[in-house]
Amino acid sequence: MTNRTPRLALGPVPYYWSRQDLRDFYTRAAGWPVDILYLGETVCSKRRSYATGDWLKTAETLQAAGKEVVLSTLALIEAESEVKTLRRLCGNGRFRVEANDLGAVRLLMDAGVPFVTGPTLNIYNPRTLGLLARHGLRRWVLPVELSRDTLADMQTARPDGVETEVFAYGRLPLALSARCFTARSRNLPKDDCRYCCLDYPDGRLVSTQEDAPFVVLNGIQTLSAATGNLLPHLEELRALEVDVLRISPQSQQTERVLDAFASCLAGAQNSRAASDSLAKLAPQGFADGYWRGVEGMAKLDSPYPANREIA
Repeated sequence: MTNRTPRLALGPVPYYWSRQDLRDFYTRAAGWPVDILYLGETVCSKRRSYATGDWLKTAETLQAAGKEVVLSTLALIEAESEVKTLRRLCGNGRFRVEANDLGAVRLLMDAGVPFVTGPTLNIYNPRTLGLLARHGLRRWVLPVELSRDTLADMQTARPDGVETEVFAYGRLPLALSARCFTARSRNLPKDDCRYCCLDYPDGRLVSTQEDAPFVVLNGIQTLSAATGNLLPHLEELRALEVDVLRISPQSQQTERVLDAFASCLAGAQNSRAASDSLAKLAPQGFADGYWRGVEGMAKLDSPYPANREIA
């Protein structure tokens, strides 16, 4: 493998933001140092600040600004109304689609159009990657729980014409449930949640009884408390021929994160120093355990636990 310079992508906003906040965010994003933008609601269909038409209009504006735009689908489909929206996205005829569940994959395969798979798709081996590539896969996102060693194996057998994207910065998407944990934390039923996710623009932190940060609630989604950060591993990512690095949006200072990655990719800044400069943006610290093949919540630079039992 030879080193290459990855492009930068801005993932879909995982949180529930107001219509004005989304509009302002993407107006600014048009001028940020990012090549690819993923647009759409991936967590909960009740989040209707933006309708499908709004996402399509935003996609047109960003494409006119020179960005590659990808429309992202829900990761958990539960209702017929959600299927109708999914069909509209998959059949939009203009923008590539990121499939976040197998239902979307099937629709895109049947339509014979190229597609991207998101980090919620369980692509764990070269055989799966090859099967999807034969049916239109053009870029896949490494599931966040997989390690650099697994990625190395996958890259060795990667089909021609398929790009690899890695989730490089942001709170890690860990799990989805039919239940809404944010509503439950407010003693509200899911069907009458009062859109309380709007009160938590970066999710709601949950701590242990010892007051240690544990996870973040984001509606039906559970995220890591610590921020996943692979910027210090930039040279490894280059050597593994990763094509795209994904930055997950946060309510504040997303541009600063993108600037740090862009600066390091251009060789203008040391990746370790740049990572240190972002520490204040991650109040629960940085984690890179999954990438190193240890516990996902292992902090950046922490050693492999000496007392860990191997099954």
